Amino acid sequence: MSGESGQSHTLAGFPAAAVEFVNVLQHNRERIAKDAGLSASELRALFRVAAAVSVTPKDLAEYLDMTTAAVTFISRRLVDAGLLHRVDHPNDRRSLYLELTPLAHQMMLDIHHDFVALLEAATSELGADELDRFTASLRSVARSIVSQSARADAVAANETTRTDGQSTTHL
Repeated sequence: MSGESGQSHTLAGFPAAAVEFVNVLQHNRERIAKDAGLSASELRALFRVAAAVSVTPKDLAEYLDMTTAAVTFISRRLVDAGLLHRVDHPNDRRSLYLELTPLAHQMMLDIHHDFVALLEAATSELGADELDRFTASLRSVARSIVSQSARADAVAANETTRTDGQSTTHL
């Protein structure tokens, strides 16, 4: 193995802890999907419909960053599993809404209950004040990341051309 290609890339400190936290949450979501007999994409679709209450396939495709054909396949599978049902769009005969069935509502309640219990157990050694500070810090970091990412996206979208004709990009 050459020196350059065999190099390990790792993080330390807060960045490492953040990645570890995200990975643990992702693993938990994958376990939930597997336990429910769903793919990760199907579970994400259910979470989105649960949060939005009622969503068009087009909006769901945009949220999931998938084609409408892929969302049609996912929604058909979730309808067949008794987790989603289709509702006619009141203003557009060509469109419809996807909504949770009572079975899916119960599934979401159970998932949220289990997640809250998991986090309560994980933070049981924190006092109420510490938990409030941790909650505020976590929200602050998340919002800052969104803000910084939005700025990076805006810069990339508005990539400028230098006077010498070379394009410049910014992180």
